[in-house]
Amino acid sequence: MDPVTVATFLTASVASLFMAWSIGAGSSGSTPFAPAVGANAISVMRAGFFVGLLGLLGAALQGASVTEAVGRELIIGDPLSSGAAIVALSIAAGLVAIGVFAGYPIATAFTVTGAVVGAGLAMGGAPAWAKYYEILAVWILTPFAGGGAAYVIARSLRSEWLSEQIGVPALGGIVGAIVANIEFVILGPPDGAASIATAIGGDGVGRVLVTLGATGIVAGALAVDMRRSEPAAERRFLLVLGGLVAFSAGGSQVGLALGPLLPLFDGAGVDIPLIALLFGGGVGLLVGSWTGAPRMIKALAQDYSSLGPRRSIAALIPSFSIAQIAILLGVPVSFNEIIVSGIIGAGAAASGAGISVTKMWYTVLAWVGSLVGAGVLSFGLYTVAVAIL
Repeated sequence: MDPVTVATFLTASVASLFMAWSIGAGSSGSTPFAPAVGANAISVMRAGFFVGLLGLLGAALQGASVTEAVGRELIIGDPLSSGAAIVALSIAAGLVAIGVFAGYPIATAFTVTGAVVGAGLAMGGAPAWAKYYEILAVWILTPFAGGGAAYVIARSLRSEWLSEQIGVPALGGIVGAIVANIEFVILGPPDGAASIATAIGGDGVGRVLVTLGATGIVAGALAVDMRRSEPAAERRFLLVLGGLVAFSAGGSQVGLALGPLLPLFDGAGVDIPLIALLFGGGVGLLVGSWTGAPRMIKALAQDYSSLGPRRSIAALIPSFSIAQIAILLGVPVSFNEIIVSGIIGAGAAASGAGISVTKMWYTVLAWVGSLVGAGVLSFGLYTVAVAIL
């Protein structure tokens, strides 16, 4: 490649890594263990350490679908040019970084989606309305589904008619069933992915039997643990849920950093294995989690709601489920929106939950502003740059 092309690729790669760092320091690094920290099940620094490692694994094993969606499905027509990719990534990363240092969770998916769409439209591309409808449906339903499910779970665990020794293992069984059906790149064909249930039992009855087996094993193990010590079992379950959400965050959020790079490689004819790109993006998430996440973990764990173990479990189960549905659909989703919705729903299940209504409204405004602002800034900056250059 000529020196100009090399310089362009390096600039775009640096912008992508900055985006990955910002995501790791913000949504994917702070949200997964925030309820666990709020419940005093793990310290802030330990949460940042583990979420970085699990996010790296999730990025490498589950990051392909969202990366493809962000890179190739948001605009119809010519793919993003190198300049458009650099503009989109720089604006999105800058806005997310501002949110990290200001202590407010900027919705990464909103920001990156707005920036990519803005740059693509400025290039003359056409809107991909079908994909937008799918994305908006997930974004709009997330707070209602996540918050509503968290509220129902939290109320059920607090009720007199359902014993915790039955309710918690039952929830664990549901989580086991979901894990058995998560699709991983390493289990599938070269151009796809497969779940543990499919890899072991195949399709049809075999997959159902493996899923039921995973449900029974997890529920049984958790029931035994609950008989020994309910508080200890709930803390361990909570930490496992935090780990699963952190893994899911890596699989979802890495695509926001790497997606805009795919059109560059396609246009230049550069053939880099996607798994290598995903691992590199995962490293960026890890570094962001280790260096910048503690600030946001504190904001979510303490400023939004003081949750006990049961309400934290109630917040994380729907968060994990929604994240995996979004990954399956290839939809970029905001983990700030997912987790904050779960925290609100679980916190509302008990009086005196300490939810800051004012902070909630500021957060919603930040989400909407990040989507619109990133799109407008990206469109305007790319248009001005083309006119000048």
